[in-house]
Amino acid sequence: MSSAFEPARLFTLEQANRMLPLIRRIVEDIVQDYARWREQVGVLEVVAAGRRGDSLPNEAEKVEEDAQRLAADIERYVTELRELGVDFKGFDQGLVDFPAELDGRLVYLCWKLGEDSVEYWHDVDAGYAGRQKLVTGD
Repeated sequence: MSSAFEPARLFTLEQANRMLPLIRRIVEDIVQDYARWREQVGVLEVVAAGRRGDSLPNEAEKVEEDAQRLAADIERYVTELRELGVDFKGFDQGLVDFPAELDGRLVYLCWKLGEDSVEYWHDVDAGYAGRQKLVTGD
């Protein structure tokens, strides 16, 4: 079975950690906006469940516009990460994978919001559950 994993760029651990301040800021924005988006969607669901007719009240229209704006912002942030060559994997935890090579095979260097540096890796098909601590020879 062939892998569809063909990254445009491979990162060394040093490169991934150098990019981390920028990645961290973008991921913080995504996680914060995602939480706000979920709140707005929850409000819309409550309003929609109690409404009659086809029109939304003015307040609900504003909530819907806010939710759409947040969704567009989130998509822009995710696209920015993709353009940097990393994969964003988790809205709740803020997971990011950096394509890399380890011992001659393609893997992901794995980081999540709240971690000080990139210290984990996992096989391409293993995901977060397969994270393993990097052994560095520093």
